[in-house]
Amino acid sequence: MQGRRILLLRILLLLFPVGLTFTAQANNLVISNVILTGQNTAEDYCYIRFDISWDNSWRNTSSAPNNWDAAWIFAKYRIGSGTWNHVMLNTTGNVAPDGSTLQVPADEVGAFFYRSADGSGTFSKTGVKLRWNYGEQGIGDDDVVDIKVFGLEMVYVPEGAFWVGSGGTGDNQFYKVGATPSYYKIENENEIIVGTDAGNLYYVSGGVDQGDQAGPVPAAFPKGFNAFYSMKYELTQQQYVDFLNALPRSYQNNRTTTSITGTDITNVFVLTGTASMSSRNGVRCDSPLPATGPVHFYCDYNQNGSEGDADDGREIACNFINWADLMAYLDWSGLRPMTEFEFEKICRGPLTPVLNEYAWGLSSGLVRNTGITDPGTINETSANNANVSYKGDPTVGQLRVGAYAKNGTSRTQSGASYYGAMEMSGNTWERPVTIGNATGRTYTGLHGDGNLSTLVGSAGDANVSYWPGEDATGGGFRGGWWNESNIYLRVSARGFASHVGDLRRERMGGRGVRTAPTN
Repeated sequence: MQGRRILLLRILLLLFPVGLTFTAQANNLVISNVILTGQNTAEDYCYIRFDISWDNSWRNTSSAPNNWDAAWIFAKYRIGSGTWNHVMLNTTGNVAPDGSTLQVPADEVGAFFYRSADGSGTFSKTGVKLRWNYGEQGIGDDDVVDIKVFGLEMVYVPEGAFWVGSGGTGDNQFYKVGATPSYYKIENENEIIVGTDAGNLYYVSGGVDQGDQAGPVPAAFPKGFNAFYSMKYELTQQQYVDFLNALPRSYQNNRTTTSITGTDITNVFVLTGTASMSSRNGVRCDSPLPATGPVHFYCDYNQNGSEGDADDGREIACNFINWADLMAYLDWSGLRPMTEFEFEKICRGPLTPVLNEYAWGLSSGLVRNTGITDPGTINETSANNANVSYKGDPTVGQLRVGAYAKNGTSRTQSGASYYGAMEMSGNTWERPVTIGNATGRTYTGLHGDGNLSTLVGSAGDANVSYWPGEDATGGGFRGGWWNESNIYLRVSARGFASHVGDLRRERMGGRGVRTAPTN
């Protein structure tokens, strides 16, 4: 995240830095040198200009998996010392440097940025420009404005048919009634009948945790056939800190465990609600707190009370995130929750299912993690190159996102899903929308608009229609976590697919998706 203050004048755009310079970083995604430029006072627009780079980028459209990675870019602004608001971009008039593509969806909430030709490796571009019609958001030519630009690494999941289930009925997985093999093929976005007649989608259920076995699944419920983007990594602790630091204090208080309504607190590690770091979550603030205004948060894995150290654990997957926290983040960033079907497509792609497979496509390769090398740093990884922290020592816990990518280029060595999403099996639980209850089935896949609820009692909550609410009914769990039984790390496992749980715990994390734009 990069901060710049600008002064919009009727004739001239003046720029000067304010305070510290921050950089948006998600496993080496860096957005830097952010300025506002090219002001047009006649039409009340300017450009948000920045440089961007990230490692391990790719585009391959000539062979499987026929996809690419991208950055989802969005911005926030404030006037003077006011609250941060979401920047609405223009769908046209943006400037993509040679070799890149910029795509702003019709809702104007953000932009996808990616390679325009096949290639791989570090992707770095200077002079990206997003057109901002600031006048449409009530900003005057003379207003003093702060701007922040954020970025999330994504992977593109192309349109196409795929299978759910893996050929059995264990782990409450999906299957096709009367078929051999019994996995079910999703070939379009049409309504899906759930029932016991031949050809129907069905699943074994042991109760509310697996689902009510009812249906149908409406046509509006995202099936995964249509193209979409998924976050490449689980939400990191630095990304959650950036989110908290862009919220008013009342919103911040609803997004943390520790109460921050007063001035003196003991439990400065605010997600775990403890005085010292617990379960590898280093998100904290200092005490005493300001009497009024937002609280400043930072990552402090090494617990020395200093911000910005190389071993502050910024890239560690953020745990202690409940359903309401994740939904708020996704609404604020313009994304949405994935569905159960989309979870399986991200993992498996169009390949024929392998019985009891993990996200890397095999039923083997699951290794216990016995320790951590370079803890808290950008190079943090498993001491024995384990794919997941399966039944490890309780002091091990979740790792930084992308920790296994350096171990090799194969899916088994890196633990990558078919489309390149990381840690879909293990690390922290994924939180998709379930088909296993009526609330989940009402989900229509609307995207967050960048703005959160302002209502008393729900300030800082997501407020998107048809999303499962803050009580988590309609959400569920897939993919397992670092200390979970191997059964639940399987792609098709649905043992907690409809489990209603909104506690902040050491196993709770998540990621979001966005339907691919068609404009």
